[in-house]
Amino acid sequence: MAPSAVNEVVHEFPFFKVYKDSRVELVWPECPKTPPSTDLVTGVQSKDVIISNEPQVSVRIFLPELRTPNQKLPLLLFVHGGGFVMFSSSAIPYHVLCSKVAADAGVIVVSVEYGLFPARPIPACYEDSWKALQWVASHADGSGSEPWLSNHADFGKVFLGGDSGGGNISHTLAFRVGSIGLPGVKVVGMILVHPFFGGTEDDKMWLYMCPSNSGLDDPRLNPGLEDLARLGCERVLIFVAEKDDLRVVGKNYYEKLKKSGWKGSVEIVENENQVHCFYLHNLNSEKAAELIHKFVSFLKQD
Repeated sequence: MAPSAVNEVVHEFPFFKVYKDSRVELVWPECPKTPPSTDLVTGVQSKDVIISNEPQVSVRIFLPELRTPNQKLPLLLFVHGGGFVMFSSSAIPYHVLCSKVAADAGVIVVSVEYGLFPARPIPACYEDSWKALQWVASHADGSGSEPWLSNHADFGKVFLGGDSGGGNISHTLAFRVGSIGLPGVKVVGMILVHPFFGGTEDDKMWLYMCPSNSGLDDPRLNPGLEDLARLGCERVLIFVAEKDDLRVVGKNYYEKLKKSGWKGSVEIVENENQVHCFYLHNLNSEKAAELIHKFVSFLKQD
């Protein structure tokens, strides 16, 4: 193959481009990462735990300061965004966000490190995240391998949540819980922040990243009313951003969920004059603080 043909771009998407020889080049730089640590201000501790080796899946766990040695805390399984191709549970913005949520809400946060395209095409992200949720549930009887969960997690108050692509993955987890159950665990609520679903130009990118897709009606891309009716939680909070191309699909999800026959309660919040996942650029901004406060309030609600 001639050099010019090798370097010919045959597909160009927002996060990557594909060359004629099938090479994939990511177009965004890798986000700086940070190791687990103890926050000297809030007392939140974090650590990384490998939960599976084939393939390798890990989680970063955030444990807030305990008031008593045997204190039980709600648990949030958090799935980071990044278009299914980038970011990490150890990416600085997500580490800081999860640490802050753990401190402010008084919850254990389990942030999933799932497989990313192109090394691991979709559905790896869904399967890894489900594996992480099952691993969390394996501690419900107190016999699990991770003492922070066995000793301190209240498995009657478990939440799912994520932003962008992580919001999409969180939906699939709630659907699985509602469809096949999660013994020993009660999933109380789900938080979707600027979630990705079908209905925009980004559909083409998702379809390319998921070779086993079933087209534009694939339920992971475009969940139907029947799937929404089976969500395995009681409450849902959805954030959309006014200047986000995904605003329309977040609102569509909200409207479809209300019409589906699902018996829970759903609330939608619009971040006025904001772009997609704006808070990641400055978690200390006034608008980011408002979003995090609402996020935390949902977790603390009885």
